Amino acid sequence: MEIFIIILKVVVAVSLLNVWLIQYNKPTQWRGGNAQNIVEEFKVYGLPVWMCYVVGFLKVTSSIALIASIWFPVLEFPAAATLAVLLAGSISMHLKISDLLKKSFPAALFLSMCLLIIFL
Repeated sequence: MEIFIIILKVVVAVSLLNVWLIQYNKPTQWRGGNAQNIVEEFKVYGLPVWMCYVVGFLKVTSSIALIASIWFPVLEFPAAATLAVLLAGSISMHLKISDLLKKSFPAALFLSMCLLIIFL
């Protein structure tokens, strides 16, 4: 089971780091509305630009903490719980603007993985 949790942590963390550090300014099929980058996506959701930077900081630091929790277990719950809350917020934003459900799939998948990390 421990190996499974480690795999979940790495998949969630690397995926979110990819979104926020590498794919940040690139269009993807998962962006809200017709946004071409993350800042535009937050505008589509009706959120202020500063919130994009706060959420980005929290997702990046929590992702790093999730990886670090492999060696420092005390970080596991706060990192996974923070990411779970943020990912639930992502899903709610997609629903708010009536996006196709498929656009919420990555957030729902990673939310599920964070919940497994927390509760297993």
